[in-house]
Amino acid sequence: MNASQFVREALDRGRGVLRLAPTWVPRAHMRAGGRLRLHPNDLFPYGPHRGGIDERWLASNVKANNGPDTRPDEGLSHVEYNADLLPLQAFTGDGWQVLCKLFDNAVPIPFHLHRKKFEAYYYPAQYNLSPGSFPYTFFGLEPHTSREDIRRCLARWSEGDNGILYHSKAYKLRPGTGWQVDTGVLHAPGTMVTYEPQAPVDAGSAFESVCAGDPLPWEFLTKELPEEQRNDLDAILDLIDWQQNTDPFFADTNFRAPRLARSGDKFLEKWIVYGSPHFSARELATGPGTTVTLKDVQAYGALVVQGHGTIQGLTAETPSLLRFGQMSADEFFVTASAAAEGVTITNASATEPLVILKHYGPGHPEAGELIRK
Repeated sequence: MNASQFVREALDRGRGVLRLAPTWVPRAHMRAGGRLRLHPNDLFPYGPHRGGIDERWLASNVKANNGPDTRPDEGLSHVEYNADLLPLQAFTGDGWQVLCKLFDNAVPIPFHLHRKKFEAYYYPAQYNLSPGSFPYTFFGLEPHTSREDIRRCLARWSEGDNGILYHSKAYKLRPGTGWQVDTGVLHAPGTMVTYEPQAPVDAGSAFESVCAGDPLPWEFLTKELPEEQRNDLDAILDLIDWQQNTDPFFADTNFRAPRLARSGDKFLEKWIVYGSPHFSARELATGPGTTVTLKDVQAYGALVVQGHGTIQGLTAETPSLLRFGQMSADEFFVTASAAAEGVTITNASATEPLVILKHYGPGHPEAGELIRK
């Protein structure tokens, strides 16, 4: 089957809804938490040197940045039709400008920031029956922190723990809520499984020299900088957005509690990621034994996190356990035309809701109303 025929038949089968294969991403310097419903024997499918699977990327057109051993299609989502697979980009081109992932780490990850990536966190209850060993995340810097304070931390990089977390504050994570994290904001995510819509970039700079007992090389801090600036402490300090990091009302500005999007007799939909022009997300719950048809103004990626039923006639169910390389029925991409015409969702359970997380790309007009000034 040629690519154009594949695209046409896959779109016709789901009436504009595409079923996606799971996209598993390893990280060499992370510790997989084992809560992404991947079989425990399959956490190291590419070998120990590549690290464990601690991320699942959702509706991704982004190639993972995992060093020279990165596989050619690592991080890219694929559409399934009759056991054949084709990259999602064949259907979306370059117009799908958002990356979303499930992140699951056994220990906190290093205090870091992103130069070009906005991101958001949401902690789905369905994936957080165990919150992990450290359900807290460090965000930003204490309001009185100065450049000289952080300069001294960087100067101590080779002496062990550089103590940068003494200048930050940890917030206890709560299932069913989330946070907004803009570029230049330092953060050290904790151990709750996190649903993360973000800009389509896979890069960051670590400002913590030792994390969970593991020393980090200097290049983890400087690899995104030009060669001539990699030992320039002033250039490194300029990566930090000092106004946002030292905001005394950081939590008021960046914490996200769910907000009602729409509801009916058979469904409830909440905004779970909002306040950014770059992406947004909703959580949809439909009642047992019900069918709803819902319209949206944009294309979106969808992940079923609870229950079973159908989406536009395609089987939809939450997996209990997946083997690496196995197809699932919990991830979908909804094209803009299907979203505009309305997607029909049936909950086949007699007892529990069918819960779906939906992430959108830039410029959702309804999410714009929720941007906090």
